[in-house]
Amino acid sequence: AAPRSETVGPLKDADLRAALDVLRCYDLHSVVEEWFIEVLQTDLQANIAPEFWNCIDQCENTAEELQCSSLLLDAFCLLKRRLDPYLNSLELLEGWTKAGLLLGTGAQMLQEKVYTMFKAILFFSTTKSFQEMIQQFYSRTFRIYMRQWKKGEDGTNECESSMSETEQESDTEEGGGESPFCAGCDSKREECWCTKAMEQFQQLNDILRRLNLLERVSADAVTTILHRMIEERMEQRCWGEYEHSFLNEFQEWIEKVIGWLSRVFLQDGPLARSSPEASSTLKRWRCHVQRFFYRIYASMRIEELFSIIRDFPESKPAVEDLKFCLERTNQRQQLLSSLKSALEMRLLHPGVNTSDIITLYISAIKALRELDPSMVILEVACEPIRKYLRTREDTVRQIVAGLTGDAEGSSDLAYELSKADPVTLENGQESDDDISEPGDWVPDPVDADPGKSSSKRRSSDIISLLVSIYGSKDLFINEYRTLLADRLLHQFNYSAEREIRNVELLKLRFGEAQMHYCEVMLKDMADSRRINANIRDEEEKLPEEERPPFSLVAVILSSEFWPPLKEEKLELPEQVKEAMEAYSKKYEKLKAMRTLNWKYHLGLVSLDVELADRTLSLSVSPVHAAIILHFQTKSTWTLTELSEVLKVPVTSLKRKMTLWLQQGVLREEPQGTFTVIEEEQKDQVEKVVLIDSDEEGDSAMASQADQKEEELQLFWTYIQAMLTNLESLSLERIHSMLKMFVMTGPVVTEIDIQELQGFLQKKVRDQQLIYSGGVYRLPKNCN
Repeated sequence: AAPRSETVGPLKDADLRAALDVLRCYDLHSVVEEWFIEVLQTDLQANIAPEFWNCIDQCENTAEELQCSSLLLDAFCLLKRRLDPYLNSLELLEGWTKAGLLLGTGAQMLQEKVYTMFKAILFFSTTKSFQEMIQQFYSRTFRIYMRQWKKGEDGTNECESSMSETEQESDTEEGGGESPFCAGCDSKREECWCTKAMEQFQQLNDILRRLNLLERVSADAVTTILHRMIEERMEQRCWGEYEHSFLNEFQEWIEKVIGWLSRVFLQDGPLARSSPEASSTLKRWRCHVQRFFYRIYASMRIEELFSIIRDFPESKPAVEDLKFCLERTNQRQQLLSSLKSALEMRLLHPGVNTSDIITLYISAIKALRELDPSMVILEVACEPIRKYLRTREDTVRQIVAGLTGDAEGSSDLAYELSKADPVTLENGQESDDDISEPGDWVPDPVDADPGKSSSKRRSSDIISLLVSIYGSKDLFINEYRTLLADRLLHQFNYSAEREIRNVELLKLRFGEAQMHYCEVMLKDMADSRRINANIRDEEEKLPEEERPPFSLVAVILSSEFWPPLKEEKLELPEQVKEAMEAYSKKYEKLKAMRTLNWKYHLGLVSLDVELADRTLSLSVSPVHAAIILHFQTKSTWTLTELSEVLKVPVTSLKRKMTLWLQQGVLREEPQGTFTVIEEEQKDQVEKVVLIDSDEEGDSAMASQADQKEEELQLFWTYIQAMLTNLESLSLERIHSMLKMFVMTGPVVTEIDIQELQGFLQKKVRDQQLIYSGGVYRLPKNCN
């Protein structure tokens, strides 16, 4: 085993055996193994390693890839020639050890020592240029191998799908013809060296396998190549594509990659026999490639999850792919933090409409339920949406409008409402014991909130999740009452079939008791239709001269059951008031012990405005009709005069006048004075009249601010009474007493402790309360 010149021939086995017997006679056979290791180490350090790295330095100075690959292979061939005698000696020593002729650490241990010495002395630290050379060599052979596999395939489409974009571009010219360069080695086709490269690839792998250096030298390069190729292919094939699943396609492609890995780690050829260690190595690499693919694919889909949710259900294949990958990787926390960040950056800011936020939240509920049936991801990731929606004033209104089909893009909520078997919000599942089959029980993920019921979370549907944003059904019931009232008061034909259907569906969700007021409102509409029909029949029986000058149709409301109506002052012309009084008397005959309290400013007036050269048929509000009726008696009015007659404030009246200015019925000359335009002046330059946005969609209901002020005033009455009797109370005590005695019934909206504190502080600023020592009391001069 000692280093010797090339001219000395190998010793015969008999001579070696004789030498061993001599050593055994002198009891020196125990040091043979130690002597072998020492000689090998000395030769490696003094001769073999410097010679090898000198060859590698020559490769580094070579610019051409083909020449560099040849020199790299030559360097490893030289290394193999230098180490072959030692490897042959190692086999001989292993045989003697197994036969019991040598004393030492054992055959297996000796082999491990030798191979460890190869790695430690030759490749303990490698230069960056050497790593780049190895990576370039394996990268080229990987590309050639995939290209050769492509040519071996029958279908063109499958081949193209298995290539990277750079391979496809190199295969064809921009004009569509065949490229003069080889797609594998990038050389001219007549100078192609793909075959030679694959031969060198096989030779180098055989040498490294023989020296047990294969993983030490090539593992980093192979890992880098595979990671880069998977990332490039994934970005080219999958980025932005959500309507197709890519897992099966990538599994087929990965199998081709495993074929290349088998060329690296397993012996090739007809007589090749793969060792258990090599098979185990290949199996390990297969697991590594698949795990890396799942992790990278999941990371890409997590980054795109906001867009995937937005496009759901068209993006369902992408959600299913992500679910499959998450089950094999530990990336739930990455998903949660990424999705939260995307939602806050792209959705939860003032530039996005509330309806759009609700629409995306509904899509998130559907998509994340598909992704995670336990609903934990939805609960955690979408908590920022729920918090943000609570800060929007129109959230409840938009949800209710969606439930009733009034909002744009509200088909999801309307469909959920019409489901045959809805989740009842009164009696939601509260316990995990409700599961019918114990075998169906599935534990929640570790990031689930232990304070919340698993079965309730899983059984929640879209509507229950939206309602739970506020934790109270009363807000939604009250908002629906307001919306229903507004719609009923704007439908002057008493048609309420759609509203009856919605109320019946909402009763299944919220319970009959909560919807009782809405049922009374619908009954009022039916009663109004019947009463008006009876009164109209009576009028038709009267002689022509006794009939009223115009038809009057009333909507009769049970005031206790309707939301507060908007209050405005308006004095109607005498002939209209007389007709209303006549209608009231007829109503009193039909309904004994009852009378009518008219809301003059609410309703609709159909009238014909007859001018000198034209007649306009319009449907306007009572205040608009009252304005134009006064111009019958006098053709010119000032704002002040009209305001005194109609009892309407000047500022409000000024806005109302814009309708008649726009219709060309009145003109304002000079400022504040209005005159009828009997004949249309066509030659006059048309003036643009801006209508106040409040006039476009006037609601009959009191605004939320007005309703809140009225409710707070009710609370103030109770607070004054409490402080009169008990002298001083803390904020918490006032809130708890209000909750006990005032906040009852579906009409009164609850007030939370923050709102109450703000209200009480306002009373302190207005000097209606005194706050000191953490308690509130009334001023001494307060009656």
